[in-house]
Amino acid sequence: MTPLESATPCLSALPDIQGLMDQRGVTLDQVGVSRVEVPIRILQKDGHTQIVQATATMSVGLPGESKGTHMSRFIMLLDEWSESRIFSLNLHEFLLESRQRLDAPSAFIGLKFKYFLNKKAPVSGLSAKMAYECIFHGSVDEHNQFHLTLSVSVPCATLCPCSKAISDYGAHNQRAEIRAQVRLKPDNSVTKPESMVWIEDLVEGLENASSCPVYPLIKRVDEKYITEKAYDNPRFVEDVIREATLFLRGLNGAKGFQLEVEALESIHAHNAWAAHSENFL
Repeated sequence: MTPLESATPCLSALPDIQGLMDQRGVTLDQVGVSRVEVPIRILQKDGHTQIVQATATMSVGLPGESKGTHMSRFIMLLDEWSESRIFSLNLHEFLLESRQRLDAPSAFIGLKFKYFLNKKAPVSGLSAKMAYECIFHGSVDEHNQFHLTLSVSVPCATLCPCSKAISDYGAHNQRAEIRAQVRLKPDNSVTKPESMVWIEDLVEGLENASSCPVYPLIKRVDEKYITEKAYDNPRFVEDVIREATLFLRGLNGAKGFQLEVEALESIHAHNAWAAHSENFL
């Protein structure tokens, strides 16, 4: 036995304050840990996996008679899964295990990460990686009802239809962002490809709702194409959000969504913004 081991008290001999009863009778919706940095594996549409750095929030419901939960168990479980499992397809399993280990009626997890896609320029074909902000939110309740939401932020470009219509030449255009939160159907899994919602498909569909996508790497021939494509496809934020709505309505595997579009206006001191949701709550 090392000096450190001999100086460490036996865990069973230490008081477990969190395990005590609480007399106030206040049931808590969520108790857990936040801002946990962890590498996780995400399954790509091509079948390969991508390792990303995620920021995790994990919690469970706490009954009124329980004083506290065991925070360390969240970290242990998250570390075990990050070593050997793919998170995007089996959050239900993860949440069931969380609920069991912490002896809780409900469990929740949020995973925020940047997902990288290789994106080719439209004419030159030059490719570079582009990052997209993504979030998985999952929950399971005492009735084993599972809910999963995939959120993604997609940068794009918009060109103002009004500016094009009233100007003798040119039209103002700007960077914009489409932010979508998609409620996934419970059977969303790789074993049912017809119901699977892939990040790649979400990005492509939302980009198509804008005047033009943006790219990480372009040459002059690409710049010419992008400028003319946006000019031929002018859209207000109202147009973008309506096109995005039509796309999400037809997306297999989606049961509801919430959308925001924000244009970082180039000739105004304010931004243009629109929001819409369907079957989200």
